[in-house]
Amino acid sequence: MAENTFDAIVVGSGISGGWAAKELTEKGLTVLLLERGENIEHIKDYAKANREIWELPHRGDRTQQMIKDYPVLKRDYPLNERNLHYWVNEKECPYTEVKRFDWYRGYHVGGRSLMWGRQSYRWSDFDFEANAKEGIAIDWPIRYKDIAPWYHYVEGFAGISGSKDGLPQLPDGNFLPPMELNCVEKDVAARIKQQYGGKRLLTIGRVANITQPRPEQNRACHYRDKCWLGCPFGGYFSTQSATLPAAMKTGRLTLRPFSIVKEIIYDKDSKQAKGVRVIDAENNNTYDYFSKIVFLNASTLNSTWILMNSATDIWPGGLGSSSGELGHNLMDHHFRAGASGKAEGYDDKYVYGKRPNGIYVPRYQNLFGDKREYTRGFGYQGGASRQGWSREIAEMSIGADFKEALCEPGEWTMGLNGFGETLPYHENKITLDKTKKDKWGLNVLAVDCEIKDNEKKMRQDMMNDAAEMLTTAGIKEVKTYDNGYYPGMGIHEMGTARMGRDPKTSVLNEWNQVWDCKNVFVTDGSCMTSAACVNPSLTYMALTARACDYAVKELKRMNI
Repeated sequence: MAENTFDAIVVGSGISGGWAAKELTEKGLTVLLLERGENIEHIKDYAKANREIWELPHRGDRTQQMIKDYPVLKRDYPLNERNLHYWVNEKECPYTEVKRFDWYRGYHVGGRSLMWGRQSYRWSDFDFEANAKEGIAIDWPIRYKDIAPWYHYVEGFAGISGSKDGLPQLPDGNFLPPMELNCVEKDVAARIKQQYGGKRLLTIGRVANITQPRPEQNRACHYRDKCWLGCPFGGYFSTQSATLPAAMKTGRLTLRPFSIVKEIIYDKDSKQAKGVRVIDAENNNTYDYFSKIVFLNASTLNSTWILMNSATDIWPGGLGSSSGELGHNLMDHHFRAGASGKAEGYDDKYVYGKRPNGIYVPRYQNLFGDKREYTRGFGYQGGASRQGWSREIAEMSIGADFKEALCEPGEWTMGLNGFGETLPYHENKITLDKTKKDKWGLNVLAVDCEIKDNEKKMRQDMMNDAAEMLTTAGIKEVKTYDNGYYPGMGIHEMGTARMGRDPKTSVLNEWNQVWDCKNVFVTDGSCMTSAACVNPSLTYMALTARACDYAVKELKRMNI
């Protein structure tokens, strides 16, 4: 086999791309894994993973120079000196905001699997059936029964810890033992359960941090809560800690960093993709690589960007654009609205370790008779904690008493932060901006996206319901908040190349194949037909494993 020819090419090495590389190599294929950014090696390249904030020049915070250099990243928490090198250089990789869209990207091996929040939840048929029942957008081409075995499979390998709660709207999974609620959370959970007769539940988050060591994967969680720095112990699931080592072990994986995929090479005679065209990010040279199948896992907006730049001599809108839906139906999860207050009577209690997880309140709105003035719903994330040394003590602003007070933990607080579903509006879209180019002379994306009345009404309930539950549970001085939200802030961008049942209304079929080119598969967030209200990464993993299994079987049958 030629050096530039493989059985499969996987574009992008994040959560879904890592899974594609693992599955395809373990099924016997030679795979080229392409990543547009640098290689970050497990353990060796986690430069600040073992450093405390007092060891850093600015105590882990941001500087004025950083604020100047990262005009988008500065809009929220990701801008800090602890893991700044994981985030994209915005000057080299600009984009156009038709409407404000906060695009937080990680261009390196592992992608955002190194920085993700790790909350991992299954969808239910309430989610897969909602579009069809409510006449919104189009129907999903799959149901829970189609993906349930693959949820079980990926949970088993990734290591998802959580409690089995028996909720139809949040199916239980193949879990490791759950992390514990702390003393305040246990009491609040009991009072909420009693007050609402079990119709509302506060439980521990389902998280991709292992609670039992996995020596076969060299993984163990030490409860340091430094996951976003890269974990030398492999305590949480990432490409580096889990899928990449598995793929490398087969001897069939070739990893090529600094490889910007410019387009898919399409053969109009065979009506199939032949491979991909790559710009080397370091030397600007162009290289072609060939394969039998291509998996696009470059993250939602970038995978769609690649499709838009491919086969434009056949389809002016790009490969997969025949339905008119490529680039449309962009979604995210809206959040930053809820309530918080003080928990009294716990001053003699503290926590052991730094649990890398919080609580979860599953969706209950528009389910089981709880009818609202909007469609779909939201869940809550949050938790209880004691304030630390960085708190402000108004009564003591200087001197020995002030220093002594900061050596003791502060008061207990409890908060609930809503995460709501955004509907798939056709007019929320991305397009190519032909007037602006990046460092490599490539046209950038223009993003035109906003939330609408349905989401705005939901945000009011995010605040009011949180305040009601906390007050009912005995939390004092409860205050609501809406800290403002713009699309992209959830870092859960989805849609723009949706799955469907009809090539006239969707980009992908039920197996994540591009209708117009059956040997191209798209299994990252761009494939999503709706957003649900739970974190989406577990679904990307399951869809990827499912599509890889199908693709290899189709190859063997010589159908692609």
